[in-house]
Amino acid sequence: MTQPLCGETSLADEITATKAKVAADSGEPSSGSAGESSRGPSVDGAAGPSFAAATQPSYARTLFFFHDGGRDGDRDSLRAGWGFAFYALTFYLLQRVAGDLVGTWNLGALRAATALEFAFFVAAAIPALLLARIEHRRWGVYGLPVRQAFGKFFWVGAAWGFAGITLLLVALRGLHVFNFGHVVLHGARIAKFGAFWAGTFLLVGFYEEFLFRGYSLFTLARGIGFWPAAIALSATFGLIHLGNGGEDWRGALAAAVIGFFFCLTVRRTGSLWFAVGFHAAWDWGESFFYSVPDSGSVSPGHLLSSSFHGATWLTGGLVGPEGSVMCFVVMAAVWAVFARMYPAAVRTHASLTLPATAASSSLRSSE
Repeated sequence: MTQPLCGETSLADEITATKAKVAADSGEPSSGSAGESSRGPSVDGAAGPSFAAATQPSYARTLFFFHDGGRDGDRDSLRAGWGFAFYALTFYLLQRVAGDLVGTWNLGALRAATALEFAFFVAAAIPALLLARIEHRRWGVYGLPVRQAFGKFFWVGAAWGFAGITLLLVALRGLHVFNFGHVVLHGARIAKFGAFWAGTFLLVGFYEEFLFRGYSLFTLARGIGFWPAAIALSATFGLIHLGNGGEDWRGALAAAVIGFFFCLTVRRTGSLWFAVGFHAAWDWGESFFYSVPDSGSVSPGHLLSSSFHGATWLTGGLVGPEGSVMCFVVMAAVWAVFARMYPAAVRTHASLTLPATAASSSLRSSE
């Protein structure tokens, strides 16, 4: 055979060059005469690189998961949209089952309402627990770390909640549209109904806060950012209140505003315990202690014979004080004081915006 002319390349040289290019494109180490890969035979008898697609994740896995190399460790995480959709659908189904189940029990109206709140909280928690395992996250990152259970944030939040509803009703009293009335319960019945409603509204706080500002807020914020997620979920929280028998648009708007404030508390404290305490104490003070309507309903076993009189836009009318324009004034004051007492963390070059990024592991972040 004739030898290749000077400056020309042989067929073997071309094959070797092609192999090196394929290896570079697939991320495999390039082969050479001294240290070629033994992953498979090639045309000239030397080992060649493996087929690139065989080493890559499937399209289906890429559709549902992404590679998270954040500070929680190197792992594959479920994409925020799929996680949120799975959570919402699973909660809806479990809630329907829980409602039907409690409906079969002969508990009476009050006990059935309390049982429903507990069942709905369980329905909100179960899909979050499942998704925590899939996403390799701790339960605490969704807002209710066990180590903080009924600790400082909860009791401080409860104090703020009771003070908030008190401030609202004192303001209405000062405007001469509300009277506290007199005590209508006596003796052991005060303690009995006070404890009953405290337990019931604690369950309401757990259920509603975790559903709207627990897993949902954490996950949706990973996809669209914290404040857009907070706005969307708070608006939904307000709209759902329209399903209450005596609610109207003013009360629903107030619920959305209060829910948005709860998002701020999550942002600044890093947990839901403040919001749970605030929510429970506000509802307890409103429905039992001050005995005023809540979404159009007056709770049986309330403490006082309180009453409203005056313009509906000022008193809230049948909706209750949450339908009053003064509720928005009070919540604006509460927001301002809270934001001052719990300032945003100082942003540093090393800090991450959580949970707005995929690497989120906490509900608290720099702002």
